[in-house]
Amino acid sequence: MKMLVPFSGLQQQLGGDMEEEVHGIVIVGGGICGLATALALHRKGVPSLVLEKSETLRADGGSIGVHVNGWRVLEQLGIASDLRETAGVVTEFHDVWQQEQGNKSVVVPVRGELRWLKRKDLIETMAKNIPSGSIRFSCHIAAIRPADPGNHGAVLTTLDGTIIRAKALIGCDGSNSVVAKYLGLSPPKSTSRMLLRGYTRYPHGHPFGPYFLRLRGKGFFVGRSPMTDNLVNFFVAFWHPGGDATKDAHAMKDFLLEKLKGQCSDEILEMVRDPEPDSLIILTKIWYRPPWQVMFSSFQRGTATVAGDAMHVMGTYIGQGGSAGLEDALVLARSLSRAAAGSDGSELCEKKISAAIRDYVKERRLRVVRLSLESFAMGTLLATKSLLAKLASFAIVSLLGTGTLRHTNYDCGRL
Repeated sequence: MKMLVPFSGLQQQLGGDMEEEVHGIVIVGGGICGLATALALHRKGVPSLVLEKSETLRADGGSIGVHVNGWRVLEQLGIASDLRETAGVVTEFHDVWQQEQGNKSVVVPVRGELRWLKRKDLIETMAKNIPSGSIRFSCHIAAIRPADPGNHGAVLTTLDGTIIRAKALIGCDGSNSVVAKYLGLSPPKSTSRMLLRGYTRYPHGHPFGPYFLRLRGKGFFVGRSPMTDNLVNFFVAFWHPGGDATKDAHAMKDFLLEKLKGQCSDEILEMVRDPEPDSLIILTKIWYRPPWQVMFSSFQRGTATVAGDAMHVMGTYIGQGGSAGLEDALVLARSLSRAAAGSDGSELCEKKISAAIRDYVKERRLRVVRLSLESFAMGTLLATKSLLAKLASFAIVSLLGTGTLRHTNYDCGRL
């Protein structure tokens, strides 16, 4: 049912009354977590509407490492087989520490399955499995307010004046989430880093084995991992960029190459020198939600919640940001589908939605606290100059089994 309601705020600018749309579940953000949530709900027979501010799918740029815990989710979503055809398996981590007295090396077997996917392949595969019309582009959220004093539902106003009433609101809109602000969450924190990510094409095949090289030197960190026989993913990070940080990808690439000369092999320099142009992503800040915020924040306001980076944005140090967002999507969809079960037709009961979101937050809390703590400790261990902080961080990652990839040995269950 659609209703005509007085439109305020932008009324004079837009003129006249505006039509209000009513939807059951509205997802803000059409990235990995948002599309995974919509697809998971669709698999359970629950419709949703995804609001994406970009004009098209945000399928450009970079790659994403998916550990076995993420692949378990992709299996449940029914898209794992298609995605496996696009990427090879990584079998080992080769960790190298550059030291004055000689390099130290450690080989760590991968637990289960690790593959590097093009972000484009993952996004497009999920999108094509969602019903047509479920994603609305160029939809910028200007304001959110409760639908009633009891927070039963939310009313969203877009920049073009559209009013959307949602019985359930899910924020999958990243670290600068408008839904997180609506929930009253503290903004995430940031730390200065210089990070370049991309992938390089080798037309005649690359010479690297199926292992993920992680090279740590004085103030820098280089990662290299094959994606296919012809594509290699890489990242280069400097911990203390100072005033040299830039937002121009090619300028940063040239700057990093100068920094790496004499410290890395020619094959690494060549890889960084000639990447696929549309794969480059630069970061001058790493955003994260501190583990104590993840532990104690309220991730629910009535029938509204958050997932993915909007809930627990973390540094890239353990490579679980994307897979954790996939886990969120499955658990949330499973919980909401139970709320929809037994309802009259497609009508969702606000009380059941609120209880379902409460169950979702409870189920995810300890998992994402642990991941956030692990990522926070690893980032501190790599970058801090404080001996005390290094010792504390080393104790945490040792206790949590970061070195043996214990964080990948997790199953969030069936959809």
